[in-house]
Amino acid sequence: MVRQGKRGGVVRWRAILIAAVLAGLCLLATLTVARLATQGALTEGRDRAEATLRQTVNALDGHLRRFETVPALLVRHEELRRFMERVPTEAETAAMNRWLKATNALIDGSDLYLIRTDGTTIAASNYDRADSFIGQNFTYRPYFTEALAGGTGRFFALGTTSGVRGYYFASPVLDRMGDVVAVLALKIGVDDLEQGWKAREYETLVTDPEGIVFMATQEEWRYRGLLPLTAERVARTEASRRYSEMPLEELEVTARDEGGFELMTLATPDGVQHEYVVAARAMPEAGWTVHVALDTAPLRAQARLLVAAVVLMLAVTLALGWALVQRRARLAERIAMQGAAQAELERQVAERTADLTTANAELQRMQADLVQAGKLAALGRMSAALSHEINQPLAAARNYADSAALLIDRGETARARGNIGEILSLIDRMAAIARHLRNVARKPDEKLHPVDLATVVADAVKLSQTRLAASGVEVRLDVAEGLPPVRGGPVRLQQVVVNLLSNAADAMEGVAAPMIEIAARRTAEGVVLAVRDHGPGVPASIADRILEPFFTTKAVGSGLGLGLSISYNIVKDFGGDLRVANHPGGGAVFEVVLQPAPAREMAAE
Repeated sequence: MVRQGKRGGVVRWRAILIAAVLAGLCLLATLTVARLATQGALTEGRDRAEATLRQTVNALDGHLRRFETVPALLVRHEELRRFMERVPTEAETAAMNRWLKATNALIDGSDLYLIRTDGTTIAASNYDRADSFIGQNFTYRPYFTEALAGGTGRFFALGTTSGVRGYYFASPVLDRMGDVVAVLALKIGVDDLEQGWKAREYETLVTDPEGIVFMATQEEWRYRGLLPLTAERVARTEASRRYSEMPLEELEVTARDEGGFELMTLATPDGVQHEYVVAARAMPEAGWTVHVALDTAPLRAQARLLVAAVVLMLAVTLALGWALVQRRARLAERIAMQGAAQAELERQVAERTADLTTANAELQRMQADLVQAGKLAALGRMSAALSHEINQPLAAARNYADSAALLIDRGETARARGNIGEILSLIDRMAAIARHLRNVARKPDEKLHPVDLATVVADAVKLSQTRLAASGVEVRLDVAEGLPPVRGGPVRLQQVVVNLLSNAADAMEGVAAPMIEIAARRTAEGVVLAVRDHGPGVPASIADRILEPFFTTKAVGSGLGLGLSISYNIVKDFGGDLRVANHPGGGAVFEVVLQPAPAREMAAE
């Protein structure tokens, strides 16, 4: 006994050790899943940001290329050359202003203007506005100096006169000798492009060569440095007056690398710090760098949700594992104690008499064999009975389920709901059948009450429709009107009718035109329900035994002969009778004699 107790203690400690190991493995798995889930979510976010970045860069590049060659084409117009050959009159200047305005409207630019070599604007499309460029000097603008040198000028800046951001293209106007006599500049707006970015879930920033943000989905980020604003950067920016008198500040930004992902923390206008996964691409010709940032909060929430699901699954697994280990430990202890007790008992019995031990062991073996054989036989009979009696309800339920699926696909939910109701009724009926099979040998506790025979027959035919249709059986109903309610139970009576229909169909195997006739009449005996088939009939040699349990004429494996026996007992429970005879015109007739429900039961209903 002491050894067994020590063994039980060892088993318990072994269970605790196994549980600790499982908990450690679960923790390690959780940490691994958390890391992989975060990496997966950030990878997805980065890929989405890069895809959006490509679209954004392509849109910006396409927008710029649309206007890039316009000034170079316009400077070839003879009107510009003639205008610059001499000092223009007021009428010629007015005509040039109108031409610039019409041309600018045609190309959908922001402003189109002509600059002398000394940097003074002499004609402009906005000549008639209060913020006209006429008379303004732009020698400080890089696009002017580049075009004056004979090249193509490009520059992005905040307008010093209009205060409107824009991208500038400029081309030199040459005289007949090839000398530069003026510069034609075109300004295009970017507000519409920027406005389109705000409808997306991404934050978009465009920085100049000094790292200063001049286009952004968040207005508060404009004219702020994404890079540190060193003295050199500020000096270069002020020299070109890129942002006029706009004060420049640094953004509160923190950049870091997490597992190969470029992450950036920025404060939004609401003052909240947001972490973003960032994708960036340079546009060398424009001198821009485009940044697309996607907030990592939804990505990390997605990863946490996955981790939570894994943790829950692991917790359930660990709990089940612990329960199993505990159960095994308790079972081992119980087996050990039982083994010890049995060994002690056997020792005592062996000490008294060896002969008694041998006889007792033999008796126990025989008793165990008999009990086991009885259990197996009962289980076999019950399983066969259940299989035999519920096959047709199951087939009908399957038919209703298939029909309901088609009705749902067609949107006929009301009819589908009706089919589901029928399936539920079949389930109740199968439960009742199982209960009745269990109670074949004794009187059931179900109370009898009035039953409408016509309704029971109609439901039974409906339940058997699949089986009958498969055999090509035609059913003819002849139920008299005005039949009184009969005494019985609807489910069990329906079971009797279904069983008679099934047997009738089986009896007509191989018949060319199988047909079942169902008739119900009021007679002196009561209400008689007759089910006739057109098969070979019942041989006289077995007519007396056909209602006995386990008597069957079917092939081995096709049934145990319980159907008619159960039906007979059910009808007897109702106070009626079930009998069989051969019809003069051929085939067998099974008659169910039922008693009309007493008046007091009708009143109780």
